[in-house]
Amino acid sequence: MASQTYKQYAVLASSTMAFTVCFMIWMMFAVLGIPIKQQLGLNETEFGILAATPVLSGSLIRVPLGIWTDRFGGRIVLFLLMLACVPAIYAMQYATQFWHFLAIGLCVGLAGGSFSVGTPYVARWFKKEQQGMAMGVFGAGNAGSSLTKLIAPGIIAAAGWQMVPTVYALVMLVAAILFWIFSYHDPKHLVTSKASFADQLALMKNPAVLRYCQYYSVVFGGYVALALWMTKYYVGEYGFDIKHAAFLAACFSLPGGVLRAVGGWLSDKYGAYKVTWGVMWVCWVAFFILSYPQTALVITTLKGPVSVQLGLSATLFTLVLFGVGVAMAIGKASVFKFIADEFPDNIGAVSGVVGLAGGLGGFLLPIMFGALVDLTGVRSSSFMLLYGAVCVSLVWMHFSFKPVARAAEAKLALASR
Repeated sequence: MASQTYKQYAVLASSTMAFTVCFMIWMMFAVLGIPIKQQLGLNETEFGILAATPVLSGSLIRVPLGIWTDRFGGRIVLFLLMLACVPAIYAMQYATQFWHFLAIGLCVGLAGGSFSVGTPYVARWFKKEQQGMAMGVFGAGNAGSSLTKLIAPGIIAAAGWQMVPTVYALVMLVAAILFWIFSYHDPKHLVTSKASFADQLALMKNPAVLRYCQYYSVVFGGYVALALWMTKYYVGEYGFDIKHAAFLAACFSLPGGVLRAVGGWLSDKYGAYKVTWGVMWVCWVAFFILSYPQTALVITTLKGPVSVQLGLSATLFTLVLFGVGVAMAIGKASVFKFIADEFPDNIGAVSGVVGLAGGLGGFLLPIMFGALVDLTGVRSSSFMLLYGAVCVSLVWMHFSFKPVARAAEAKLALASR
């Protein structure tokens, strides 16, 4: 019989593997959408809708999936979810019209709901002081976004984009079987409350939940949006082909997923507030730099006009974007550490709604990116939008936690007397 420790880490490893595959498939339009855009003659806004469609269904399903995980257990819910996505993934190769891709994308997007299943499932196998680490390791499955950028271009080049759905359907099926074999179920982890969906969703009236929704819409929604958008951005802004553009975009996606475990460890050690606050400041500075468009200035001097070119090279752009990926990875873990600390008995329900907010951010932002590019003709306008969103988070954090900090200081001063 397997020991408790073995079961803990078997669950963590199998769940992380399953989530990595789910996220890889959830982000498939980041690469697959480029040849489809060319085939259908889509504009920037339509491409944004295409890329974001799976994110919509994957976000909307997160709340019920989180609640079902509390009630029935993460093992059975995640296994059935993965199996349900296989037919839709395979059917994508037969789509020929824009609405076909949108309809199938909604079905494929259910894979994105796996996060709100795996988070409470994994967290309940570990002690409170280890939950940040465990959820961070599981969340490293976000690196599936970079896998799709490394795998899909090669498949497209060798056999056309239609082969990608076939390969991905097989990968999802195998991953579901492996997850079932190596994962475990513990009845003690089920939430036996008979509260209705409405009762559990009433948690959303809590101001703290709304606050975490906003933070997560930046660190996760922004990550998803950029993961979907960056391959095409490199193609349009710097003239790379799809293979090299996807590789450079993976420089953002990979740390944005893998280093989430570091964010969990930092949150366990220093607290969710300090880590999240630092993440927001890093993103604020980075987005300010990235939002500056390629600019040509003519300066009138005593010796005549002098032309000056301002803008980021592909190398500098990638380095700054890499920093954003690291910050967002840490921030995604720290937000969920907030949830584990404040809502230990409702991790599934609360993580579901916070995940929903993050996913909706990932759905709306690519569409807004495309609309801004169509309206302004400035590609870096996407980073201007993200800069504004981070400003909102910083202001909200400052005024939300300032009274808490003052109360803690007063309590400490009183105790020292």
